Amino acid sequence: MLLRSELPFWPARLPFGGGGQGGRPAETGGDSPLTMAALAASIDGMLFRCRADAAWTLLAVSPGCRDLTGYRAEELVGDRARCSLGALRHPEDREVVCGTILAALDCGSRYRIEYRIIGRDGEEKWVLERGIGLRDKQGRQLIEGHIEDITDRVLAQIHLAETELRYRSIFENSVIGMFQTTESGSYLAANTALANLYRYASPEALIASLSDIGTRLYVDPLRRGEFKRLIQRNGRVVNFESEVFCCDGEPIWISENAHAVRAPDGALLYYEGTVEDITERRRYQSNLRHQAMHDPLTGLPNRNLLPDRLEQAIQRARRGHGQVALAFVDLDNFKVINDSLGHAAGDRLLIEVANRLRAVLRGVDTVVRYGGDEFVLIIGEQSSPAASALLLERLQASIQAPWSLEGHVLHVNCSIGVALYPRDAGDLEGLLRVADVAMYHAKESGKGQYRFYTPELNLAAQERFVLETALRTAIERNELTVVYQPKVDAQRRVRGFEALVRWNSAGHGLVTPDRFIPLAEETGLILAIGKQVLFKACREAAAWPLVDGHAPNVAVNLSARQLQEPGLSALVADALAESGLPPECLELEITESMLMGDVEQTIRVLESIRALGVSIAVDDFGTGYSSLSYLQRLPIDTLKIDRSFVAGCDRGADKMVIPHAIVFLGQSLDLHIVAEGVETEAEMAALSTCGCNEYQGYLFARPMQASAVGDYLRERGSGRSYCS
Repeated sequence: MLLRSELPFWPARLPFGGGGQGGRPAETGGDSPLTMAALAASIDGMLFRCRADAAWTLLAVSPGCRDLTGYRAEELVGDRARCSLGALRHPEDREVVCGTILAALDCGSRYRIEYRIIGRDGEEKWVLERGIGLRDKQGRQLIEGHIEDITDRVLAQIHLAETELRYRSIFENSVIGMFQTTESGSYLAANTALANLYRYASPEALIASLSDIGTRLYVDPLRRGEFKRLIQRNGRVVNFESEVFCCDGEPIWISENAHAVRAPDGALLYYEGTVEDITERRRYQSNLRHQAMHDPLTGLPNRNLLPDRLEQAIQRARRGHGQVALAFVDLDNFKVINDSLGHAAGDRLLIEVANRLRAVLRGVDTVVRYGGDEFVLIIGEQSSPAASALLLERLQASIQAPWSLEGHVLHVNCSIGVALYPRDAGDLEGLLRVADVAMYHAKESGKGQYRFYTPELNLAAQERFVLETALRTAIERNELTVVYQPKVDAQRRVRGFEALVRWNSAGHGLVTPDRFIPLAEETGLILAIGKQVLFKACREAAAWPLVDGHAPNVAVNLSARQLQEPGLSALVADALAESGLPPECLELEITESMLMGDVEQTIRVLESIRALGVSIAVDDFGTGYSSLSYLQRLPIDTLKIDRSFVAGCDRGADKMVIPHAIVFLGQSLDLHIVAEGVETEAEMAALSTCGCNEYQGYLFARPMQASAVGDYLRERGSGRSYCS
């Protein structure tokens, strides 16, 4: 029940019809009764005169009684009325109403009170009653007053109070920080959650301490101005993220959602909004950004961060009128170490290289892991190429320093190509392109070197591109040819031939294998070349004349890419089936370096090939880094001594140490031994003495076209083939 009473001004008494002693008002004013009755009828609510008795008997009421109570005037007035004023009042309010009115009568004061009535239809209404006591001519206590319907206003006030209560409950009990602040930057209100968020003992302590939000709360004082600017422009801020200081001085990250509260005239009253702690989210986002921009193995920036770091270096160079060097670093022979010692060792090597590069460079420079075994260095504030060269020499010396791993002492080299901004290019794409050109030139020059980009190198790169295009065309048109070099035994009887690919280009002339084979391996064209050579060699060998009733054998080189391709054994089987060459007349040669890697997979591939009846030879033996423990597990038949150990082997016992060791090893494993690159009688004699089985080289014949093989065999007459 809501009851409110006070004693306001009450206007002069107004006589009106409908009752009183003898039908006359107890006292009258100067105006006529008819005029006053018309005035009473026009007033909203009910004018009344009543006795101050137990029933509050009505003596007169205005016509407005019907709208207010549902009763007509004659039903309310008199001792026998259907309803008295006391009966209209809500039972719960009667005692207070009576007490308030009687107290006013005792004091001779006007009264004002709000309470509830129950109308004829049972509807409950809130009313405001105002009145004053007076006495009639007999001295009896009367009351004249006015009752008006205030239900809408009271219900609105009740709703507002309930809303405020709910808001206050939400505000005080919310787990989200909530606030109201002035435009000048002080707190009007803050809830407990906000105090806890900022680590204050209470909201009151927070409000008292943060008298200037801009300087006392935000880590960046300019954030408060930005907050106000956005609200002025948009009316609100959404997800406004800032770093703030807690009560203990520790910074955290928050997100604010707030809006401006304005008066009806548009004047700003205050800002109100919510605050959320997003420190963990920011930390998580920071970690994600770091992961996206950095290499997980070495911790170095990756290629995603490269444009930003280069732009920073360029800006510094522009301010200082200097240059920026972009160096493209590629580790030499990293694959050999990675394959022979395993990927874990390769990873540790990359980490060590990253640390060494960082140690040499300055803090303003950047080391980027570009991918695989490639790094990009951004070296700012370079005065000249000579200054950059000194730094590059220190880098290479650092990389080349020995490194121990699991009992192995490793020596690593790198090839570096360097481009200078703004001399060589004006953007990242251009700098990377020309630095890559310079790096490839460094590799072609013998590895372990650095080269600065020059326009001449770009010309070489263009020539390389033209050569690659021509090679693709040659493969498509089947322009590559195969030549054959014989292998003979100690009696110089032909035991077989090695198939060698040649390219006589219409536009480039005779292109040597050392020019186009590395290009083919790099571009992947080696797969198509290898397939063409395999099928062509099998077809042509199958057509050679028999020697003593036996077909000569042919050896075909496999590339590392072919060995890794699934279905290699099926490809070999297809070549044999198409050509009709007996499997025992085909030998496939692999290099020693190809054995280092996934040894178990290599063994499975070689065993599947040997199951066809094809033999396997290891070419260039002694030049790689394979473990000899693997050699006895590999399904191989032949070892070929590399020409680098054959040349000059007759010039002293020390020159025969390695060939003799290879022959001894091969004989111990029951392998066939072939020496390649034999050019003098003395070399052949020295190799024959230590037990070599076959020989290949210019001493016996140069590589010949397939059409010349038949005549060569017929001239040799009585020789027997290896596959006999």
